Amino acid sequence: MNGVGIQTSSSVLMSHRVSFLAGKDISFVAQVDSSKLTRKPNMKWLKGKWLDLGSKAGKHLQFKESYDRNTKVFPEDIYTYEMRIIKVVDGDAGGYRCEVTSKDKCDSCTFEVSVQGRSGERHLITLLSSSIHGDAGEDAGDLDFSALLKKREKKQEEPKEEVDVWEILKAAKPCDYEKIAFQYGITDLRGMLKRLKKMKVEPKKSDAFLRKLDPAYSVDKGKKIQLTVEVADPDAPIKWLKNGQEIKPSAKYVFESVGNKRILTINKCNLSDDAAYECVIGEEKCFTEVFVKEPPITITKLLDDVHTVVGEKVEFEVEVSEEGASVKWMKDGVELNRETAGSKYRFKKDGKRHILIINEATKEDIGMYHVFTNGGESKAELEVEDKELEVLQSIADLTVKAAEQAVFKCEVSDEKVTGKWFKDGVEVQPSDHIKITHVGRTHKLTIDDVKPSDAGDYTFVPDGYALSLSAKLNFLEIKIDYVPRQGNCAVLVQYCSQSWLLSGPSLLTLSRPMWQVVAEAEGRVRVESRKALSSFVIEGAEKEDEGHYSITVTNPAGEDKAELFVKIVDVPNPPENVKCTSVGEDSAMITWDPPAFDGGVPIKGYLMERKKVGSSRWTKLNFDVFESTTYEAKKMIEGVLYEMRVFAVNGIGISQPSANSKPFMPIAPTSEPTRLTVDDVTDTTCALKWRPPEKIGAGGIDGYIIEYCKEGSDQWVQANEDPVSKTQYRVKGLPVGEKMLFRVVAVNIAGRSPPTILSQAVTIREIMEHPKIRLPRHLRTKFIKVVGEKVNLFIPFQGKPRPIVTWFKDGILLEDKTVGTRTSDVDTILFIRSAERIHSGKYTLSVQIENMSDSADIDIQIVEKPGPPIPVRVTDVWGFNAALEWKPPKDNGNCEIIGYTIQKSDMKTKEWFTVYEHNRRPSCTVSDLVMGNEYSFRVFSENICGLSDEPGISKNTAVITKTGLVHKLPPFKEMDINCSPKFTAPLVDRSVVAGYTTAISCAVRGHPKPQIIWMKNNMIIGEDPKFRMQNNQGVLTLNIRKASLFDGGRYSCRAVNAHGQAEVECKLEVRGMQPELHFP
Repeated sequence: MNGVGIQTSSSVLMSHRVSFLAGKDISFVAQVDSSKLTRKPNMKWLKGKWLDLGSKAGKHLQFKESYDRNTKVFPEDIYTYEMRIIKVVDGDAGGYRCEVTSKDKCDSCTFEVSVQGRSGERHLITLLSSSIHGDAGEDAGDLDFSALLKKREKKQEEPKEEVDVWEILKAAKPCDYEKIAFQYGITDLRGMLKRLKKMKVEPKKSDAFLRKLDPAYSVDKGKKIQLTVEVADPDAPIKWLKNGQEIKPSAKYVFESVGNKRILTINKCNLSDDAAYECVIGEEKCFTEVFVKEPPITITKLLDDVHTVVGEKVEFEVEVSEEGASVKWMKDGVELNRETAGSKYRFKKDGKRHILIINEATKEDIGMYHVFTNGGESKAELEVEDKELEVLQSIADLTVKAAEQAVFKCEVSDEKVTGKWFKDGVEVQPSDHIKITHVGRTHKLTIDDVKPSDAGDYTFVPDGYALSLSAKLNFLEIKIDYVPRQGNCAVLVQYCSQSWLLSGPSLLTLSRPMWQVVAEAEGRVRVESRKALSSFVIEGAEKEDEGHYSITVTNPAGEDKAELFVKIVDVPNPPENVKCTSVGEDSAMITWDPPAFDGGVPIKGYLMERKKVGSSRWTKLNFDVFESTTYEAKKMIEGVLYEMRVFAVNGIGISQPSANSKPFMPIAPTSEPTRLTVDDVTDTTCALKWRPPEKIGAGGIDGYIIEYCKEGSDQWVQANEDPVSKTQYRVKGLPVGEKMLFRVVAVNIAGRSPPTILSQAVTIREIMEHPKIRLPRHLRTKFIKVVGEKVNLFIPFQGKPRPIVTWFKDGILLEDKTVGTRTSDVDTILFIRSAERIHSGKYTLSVQIENMSDSADIDIQIVEKPGPPIPVRVTDVWGFNAALEWKPPKDNGNCEIIGYTIQKSDMKTKEWFTVYEHNRRPSCTVSDLVMGNEYSFRVFSENICGLSDEPGISKNTAVITKTGLVHKLPPFKEMDINCSPKFTAPLVDRSVVAGYTTAISCAVRGHPKPQIIWMKNNMIIGEDPKFRMQNNQGVLTLNIRKASLFDGGRYSCRAVNAHGQAEVECKLEVRGMQPELHFP
């Protein structure tokens, strides 16, 4: 079994929302294939997000499980789980989920149930098994929910902007916290909310600190960070604490004092520095959190494209920035790993190098291969072609003399290839006279003591290939027949590439080019003579040896002469001037000049190779020769630099490679800009705005060019000299009243994009527009500010031509110099640097164009804290009660009094205690006073700004007189509170997703305070920065940073004191990331 899985039956393929009739029974059945599981799977039935229905089992909810080794549905081991709801009611409606787990594999299926009012028949939903895979080592399998998912078009993902989750949580409502945590993948929401609560606490005014620490700091691993505070007293002693422990100065922690500033510098931050820090001056403290971010793993050496043939071994190699980093390989969007790859792929790590090895490549391996890290990616293309037999050395024509040896030799690329030799179409059989040999890639046919009958056409045919190599064997014999003196000497000459043979009694004279006589001698060019044979030999032919030769034969009977031409051939010179003339999105046009020397044989064509800049691996682009000197290289990666080189091929062989071309990069122009619209028109200008192109590519955008022309004309005029970077532009200097067309093109390094053109012409004439004020919603009600705060009102308006803007206060033209205004073409701003109560009132904004106008009223109220109530007095005292009365304050702070806060103080301790808050009436009764004490009272008034700075203190006091009661206290007996440790809340098994921070918690009590020991798999967890242990009033928490699959296991917590010890344990399961499931 490769995994566990659930798939809905055909009855619910179209929808996972089913309806049932109230009062009837319903059943849900799930079947799990466990033929390859090592243990029994666990099944949970859940309602909503978290409610485990197993705890609700009873008469209404019933659960059943069974095991069938040979089911008819699948010939495998099947576990069947059933949930029955007896007499379904309206409260059973909602979303349900069944979740099956086994080790580190997990699958789930969701469905919704709705309940209707009338009765009906019983329904049965059967959830059948299929296979999915988890990131689970050897037990992983394949996930296939394709039968359940609707086909839908893939939306093009826009690049995501980086977001600060802390800022989002600060501004969000508490009811949205869970939604935000799910959206941004926050697993430790509880821990984040604790930190957020500390960050949201309003800072109290401090006498010791002028500026406290920020709520949180973030630093990259290996970098340094500075924590700075400003103190009121430069001479005050200061302490720095980390997780409650005092920090001592060292090379890592550096303390600095500059004036009133106190600076803590933490050098070379690592994961152990991710902690809570405090700065302490006397009894005052300020807190902060430092978060250490691990740097992303980047790719330092990119993948190279590979071009190979079937059966060859392929290696993709990439180098990353850190040793031991994890990478993910994918082929055409499908992940490759050790579990799914089998013997086809092998993965190798060597320090920073990661290698993907493909054994014996096939055409099925063709595709795009990607490698991913958490900080980058690289891709390369694999091209596999059918293996062709390459002829490394062909057989050549031979001309031999009698009794000499003739050897036909050829060499092919595959040493395993066998073949047959033919003479004039008849297979040659080996004998004492003819020998056939095959050594490695070389095939030889040897003919000893050549005879005239051996002359003919010889052919070698490799087995299994439509290929043949042919050559001709010429038998050379020159005969000089004797004739009478009166006749001339006749000479029969046959041409051989490097020698001439003469027979008969003769005198031979041979002349070289430029008619130099070649004498008999030793050397590279010589004449060898024997009794009946004379040969002309050129060893190591050179280009200078080419030319006309003459051979003269004389004897007593006369003389004969023959003219010959010797042509020297060779492989050609390399092609010249290889360059890239144009580029596309994934292609480039390459041109070159033919070689200066073709080797004496016509050029058959060219072979091309390319490579990425910085790589040493060349990729062949063609196996068959290409005849033209212009080639379009395709299937390249946009944004990557490439180099090209070219080989020339003639009948002799392949030239040396040409010089590398200059590096070039495949880049395509962008698509056309979108949504071109007219924003504004005046008598001589037109303002345009548009959206960036949908497809930009690796070349980016350098800017935009705006062009215009008159309607009916095709003479476009460029409006801007240099490309503009913004997506808006005002074209100036246009003729009044003309109809103009506009278009915009995007420009990058690859050139101009297609233009986007306005659908209709624009008449260049300013349009009269009625004035209109767009008053913001928050200014439509009373605008309240506190004394001393800034007032900044931004109010947009519209109207053409530009309206006249006027401000009034309480119906009078605004002339207060402390109130400023600033107006533009489309908006106006009213601002007050420091608001005072005299600024309260009704402000009126008026905009006017000729005889048209519009106005808006804004009520501004400047408020402050109220004065104290007067006078406060005790009106009555009875029993343990006292009655108070007072009058509202003379100054209410320019707003309504919303309540009073009453405090009491006995005359002995002089300490004040709050009795009532938000008391609405100007009187109250204070109860539960202590007999024999004398009390004084004070009252604070409260408005929307808060409590008054000064209280109203009672003029008289309340005395609670004693009665004759005598209370006899029982004798005091000290309680023994010593006890052994006992866990009040145990550890709970957890299953978490890899890559997220998690925590396990328990609670313990005991006296004296027990010592806490955390263990994993019975091994004590030491000072590992991955783990953080906390003890808060007996609540013990173990935080595990970014849990991985290796962090799974059994965790235990042991508490020990002088009276004994206790221990609890749990199982932590870390599973791989689950793909998101979409049900129809």
